[in-house]
Amino acid sequence: MKKNELLNELSALDIHPGKKLGQNFLIDGNFLDYIIRTSAIQPGEIVLEAGPGFGVLSRALLEAEAEVYAVEFDHRICAYLQNRIRHPLFHLTEGDACRIDFTSLLPHDKPFRTIANLPYAISSVFIAHLLEFERLPTSMLFMLQKEMALRLGAACQTPNYSALSVQVQQCYDVRVLRKVPPQVFFPPPRVESALVEFSLKESIPEKKQRKQITDVVRLAFSQRRKKVVKVLASRYGMEKVLRAMGQLDIAENARPTDITVATYEQLTTLLRTGNVPENDPGTTRNKNPD
Repeated sequence: MKKNELLNELSALDIHPGKKLGQNFLIDGNFLDYIIRTSAIQPGEIVLEAGPGFGVLSRALLEAEAEVYAVEFDHRICAYLQNRIRHPLFHLTEGDACRIDFTSLLPHDKPFRTIANLPYAISSVFIAHLLEFERLPTSMLFMLQKEMALRLGAACQTPNYSALSVQVQQCYDVRVLRKVPPQVFFPPPRVESALVEFSLKESIPEKKQRKQITDVVRLAFSQRRKKVVKVLASRYGMEKVLRAMGQLDIAENARPTDITVATYEQLTTLLRTGNVPENDPGTTRNKNPD
């Protein structure tokens, strides 16, 4: 959709894009083509799309013969999509993508992928919400604010490393594919964007253990400038935390950003059970779907 076409649709629906919903609509056809080429969609694949807007990406995915499950919050845009995209493989749900139960929305017997120009206002909450489910997307391809992209892929001992970095990297290898200038959107955001690819790892912790690890990590990062031993001791007790950190060779003066994803997994197991089984990284792991 070109800019003048988008402006006409916005005017007809009396929509004024703003920060609250993070509505920055893709208007660059070349970049849309790049997303589709990069995704390498195969006919019949299930794709979840959050925030489809006026359906530019949805239509391109349908042309690639994907089956698209889209979730849109704005009821006016939902009405537009229902009238304009009449395709047997397009399934539209009106609702909050950060709250909806995707297990009831998507087919239970098929793997799925997630591809979206995510509204920046919901990106971190939406990604964290996806990670709460038993069945995860086999891959994710998102347009994100550049700072968020760097945060999700950050390594330990770097300024961008955060609780969400650990939560995502338990399950996915994260790669920033390219930076995206504001001009490919309308209205142009005041920040740079990036296209980010998330590839599901060969084995991942089970859902229950992912939640346990996330709880420990969020506690640790709740006071990221403090020594992690003091923060964790508030819940688990100083003696137990010191013993666990000693077993894992974590320095007593370590901050949350000094601990790797794998070590957080082991630390969680020690704090909850007191031991890590031999030849085990600290969690029971599931093979990802083929």
